[in-house]
Amino acid sequence: MTAQAEADVEHPVPVSATLDALVVDRREAADGVAHLTLRPADGGQFPAWEAGAHIDLHLPGHTRQYSICSSPANRGSLEIAVLREPGSRGGSAYVHGELTVGTCVVVGGPRNNFSLAPSRKYLFIAGGIGITPMLAMIEAAEEAGKEWRLAYGGRSLATMAFAHELLEAYGPERVLLFPSEESGRLDLEALLGVPRALTLVYACGPQRLLDAIEDYCLGWPAGALHLERFAAAPGAGGSAGPFEVELARTGEVLEVAADRTVLDAVEEAGVRVLSSCRQGVCGTCEIPVLAGEVDHRDAILSAEDKARSATMMVCVSRAAAGCSRLTLDL
Repeated sequence: MTAQAEADVEHPVPVSATLDALVVDRREAADGVAHLTLRPADGGQFPAWEAGAHIDLHLPGHTRQYSICSSPANRGSLEIAVLREPGSRGGSAYVHGELTVGTCVVVGGPRNNFSLAPSRKYLFIAGGIGITPMLAMIEAAEEAGKEWRLAYGGRSLATMAFAHELLEAYGPERVLLFPSEESGRLDLEALLGVPRALTLVYACGPQRLLDAIEDYCLGWPAGALHLERFAAAPGAGGSAGPFEVELARTGEVLEVAADRTVLDAVEEAGVRVLSSCRQGVCGTCEIPVLAGEVDHRDAILSAEDKARSATMMVCVSRAAAGCSRLTLDL
């Protein structure tokens, strides 16, 4: 290829690989929780994944992300557990109403924004359906001979998926169950009030629980806490005044209106960007930032990553106050 020809080639962000999968098993893991087993429709294998990974389910009109709750050692199938949400915008309602044994569904990923970092000890904290990514993490920690405990809270034992299986497999010394209607809420003061040496905390669950865990962990060493949230920061993607985005690969400058996102602007300019949730929770649209200050509104990047501002989720994050232009590696 000549230098001129190379310069004329577009540099789109690659489109996510997907495959067709069949629902081969379905059961109720708890009240209101559907536990599905998926296999590639062609009889092959899913791409490799590690504990903490999630997949995209491409459903009619929208895409939703669900944590993989089965072992990464078995790539011939994977499992997800989906809570029926009363206020569902279509994802959980479709899964519960339409995905029966034999149904074909398009799967994207897997991807991992919640990977298990090396440590001597782990404290896993799950609220409700936030137990799903913890299952593979516990398996990985157990196989590696690490010290770990799980604190798992929910409304009642009947609503807490996998609670009985975990208790039977690992015992009450390591699996602490907190069904609030029966024995009270998670005791975060006892779990987190005193920082524990050589321990990483992994937590997933509702926003209020994770906010409280963050507060309790303020005195823990930097990097000890790892969270996976169900939703981005309040107001994510909302109005914050217009600004410009410069596409470094072409030099094109785009205007991002107060009621539009960076992702909207670059897509309207004909630039393909890999995206999925459009809510700042999946990490698909992460783009390197070459210049400018970012108002990070995603639920993925750590506080340290947000301070560095080396990347941003263009579906929700914007230019920070006082920054008129961001330069992105697009």
